[in-house]
Amino acid sequence: MGIIVAIGGGEISTFETYEIDQTIVGLSNKLNPTVVFIPTASMDAKGYCESFERLYRDRLGCEVKHLLLTKCTYTKDEIEGMIMSADIVYVGGGNTRKMLDIWQQHEVDNLLKKAYASGVILSGMSAGSICWYEYGHSDSGAFEHTGVWHYIKLKAMGILKGIHCPHYNEDIRSVDFAKMVKGMNMPGIAIENNCAVIYKDDQYKVITSQENAKAYMIQEID
Repeated sequence: MGIIVAIGGGEISTFETYEIDQTIVGLSNKLNPTVVFIPTASMDAKGYCESFERLYRDRLGCEVKHLLLTKCTYTKDEIEGMIMSADIVYVGGGNTRKMLDIWQQHEVDNLLKKAYASGVILSGMSAGSICWYEYGHSDSGAFEHTGVWHYIKLKAMGILKGIHCPHYNEDIRSVDFAKMVKGMNMPGIAIENNCAVIYKDDQYKVITSQENAKAYMIQEID
């Protein structure tokens, strides 16, 4: 199996997560690994891609490729070839619901599971961390469906067990997430900005790029 690095949040354009990103690159055990950036959740925002290149190509020395599912047309073989040839896949943040819907249309979710099984490192921030778990605590699409801004429980890929809340130290997420975890009979994994959890071989390790950034396991006790 591979490695998954779930990042709670941070601003890559200002290199806030630099130490975490260094660790991700180091996990590949390659000097110049190939990184495939999947910014579907941001609708393939150009500025996001440029920020990612400045960090992973210019600062960390990676070969960066972009899988732009909302802006480009690919065959299934082209998508599979890009994902399976990567050393690292990094999924960007944004609208998790839309991202997962687009992935299903292109079978990207199944290809990422295949890549994980083959040893490709999977990583990502916010939407790009929610996607690996069974469920996510998300505001994606909540307003457009109800007219009221709120958090929703979103079904994700299920490679990792539990329900995940990124950006845990923002607004009312900690209070709302505790309510969501209640009665779910599964662990809640909460990760603050500038913090990440590395999963490898049924073990995990918390790393940070900012002092006092934390991750939490929240579970209802009978």
